Amino acid sequence: MSMALKPSASLRPSPATVPKLKSPALSRTKRYHVSCRSQTTVEAGPKDPVPDYNNIDSQPLNQLVMGLFRKKMVLAIGDDVPEQGYDGIISLTRKLNSKFGDSRETQVRTVGILNSLFPSWLPRLFKLLISNPFPEFACRMNAWATALTCQWLMGPCKVNDVEVDGGKVAKGQGVLVERCRYLEQSGCASICINSCKVPTQEFFIKDMGLQLCMTPNYEDFSCQFSFGKSPEAQGVDAAFQTPCFSQCPSKRRLVPTQDTTAAARCGGISPL
Repeated sequence: MSMALKPSASLRPSPATVPKLKSPALSRTKRYHVSCRSQTTVEAGPKDPVPDYNNIDSQPLNQLVMGLFRKKMVLAIGDDVPEQGYDGIISLTRKLNSKFGDSRETQVRTVGILNSLFPSWLPRLFKLLISNPFPEFACRMNAWATALTCQWLMGPCKVNDVEVDGGKVAKGQGVLVERCRYLEQSGCASICINSCKVPTQEFFIKDMGLQLCMTPNYEDFSCQFSFGKSPEAQGVDAAFQTPCFSQCPSKRRLVPTQDTTAAARCGGISPL
């Protein structure tokens, strides 16, 4: 994801300034978290009306996956919500995001939810038999699987070509989410970071054996998945520098602080 602090500024850091990580789960660099406590806000996302997702929600495969995902979320949180359908997913996400005082715990719980969607042996076997010996094939396979099974969560998306580690352009190793439904309906930068970007990257890198970089754009709510590309370091990733969204239902104001950099970020992002 990318977004500058000024809505009119470019959202992407220069590639030359971005160090590479082998894995955010194993890196020795500092981890950063986001929570909704920014002293400044920014109006994020597209201005036109929210798309109609009834056609996506009515598809049997999407209903099946959504139901499974909700069941695993309830088990992880230890509580349910009255809302049904996609509204229920968002309510559960907000409950998960606010349940723990440490946002790293939210990220860990979300990785656990992703793992619980599969038989316990499957990620390890995939990593051993497919990711390790055939990384490019594994990246393309996961790009197509993501585009096929996750439109109920993120909205319309398509497989595309992306730049990967080494600077080459890889065919079919990306997924472009055109307008992330999850981000738009939650309206929350910390949910994007703690309940999607960080845990999803970590799940694919640590458990599936694939590098993944997710680059959300907070101006138009698109998001680029790049399988085979290492994530940016959290200290320079522009997604971690965003102020709280003005539409965020969870935002809270802090008392004034002399740390203007922290005050400008959603939650005053700080090392864990």
